[in-house]
Parts: sequence; C-alpha cells; structure tokens
Amino acid sequence: MLAERFRQTQAVGELKASAGLPAADPNREAAQIARLRELAQAARLDPDFAEKFLAFIIREVIRHHNTIAGRAPGHGA
Repeated sequence: MLAERFRQTQAVGELKASAGLPAADPNREAAQIARLRELAQAARLDPDFAEKFLAFIIREVIRHHNTIAGRAPGHGA
C-alpha cells in the first residue's frame, strides 16, 4: 500500500511542480491528521501512534515533491 501511495504522490508532485504549487499544504495535512485520528480511535488503534506514522509519510511526500520541484523547469537545479 505504501508503494502505491508513493506512486500516486509522485504524480501529484509532478502536477504541483508544473503548476508552481508548494510541496506542502498545511491545511490539507491538518484535515488528514484529524480524519486519521478519528479512524484510528474507531479501530481501537492509538491515535498518537497513527498520527506519528502519517506525519512520517507526509514528511517523505513533501521531500519527494521538493525534489521534483527542483528538477522542474524554472525551479532551479
């Protein structure tokens, strides 16, 4: 599932770079975290653990998006 997620976020990163959009979207990230915490609680999974796990994934996605943006025309590198 992680491999598929990163394949999809690769495409998103390409779109963001071509449109000149920032790699991070703090409002969307906050909404995702809130939703995940609710799902974790419903599944009897520690919401703090779930949030930490998602935060790691978000950081990696942002790192990948920044790398893609650095390769995009007009973004340096």
